[in-house]
Amino acid sequence: MTVKNIPMRRCVGCMESHPQKDMIRVAWDGERLAVDTTGRAKGRGVYFCRNSECIEKAKKSRGLNRSFKRGFSEEETDGIFRELLMLVKEV
Repeated sequence: MTVKNIPMRRCVGCMESHPQKDMIRVAWDGERLAVDTTGRAKGRGVYFCRNSECIEKAKKSRGLNRSFKRGFSEEETDGIFRELLMLVKEV
C-alpha cells in the first residue's frame, strides 16, 4: 500500500507548515489580489492558517508585500485581510 503525499504550505503569518487543504489561499494574478476560496485561481499564491491571530500577525508585519515582493497599497491589503477575517469567523 502506498502512502499518499499530503501537500504542505507555510502560513504567511505564523510561518508554520500545515496541510494545504486546511489553509486559505490569496492569489496575485499580476493585476489584483484576491482571496481564492477554490484554490484554483491563476497566479502566484500565498497561504494563511484559519486563525485570526495569524492573519493579524501577517497584516502587522506586511506579510503580503513581503511574500509577493510588491508594494501593495494599504487599501488593497486591508480589503483582503477583512475578507480573510470574515472567512475565519464563519468556520
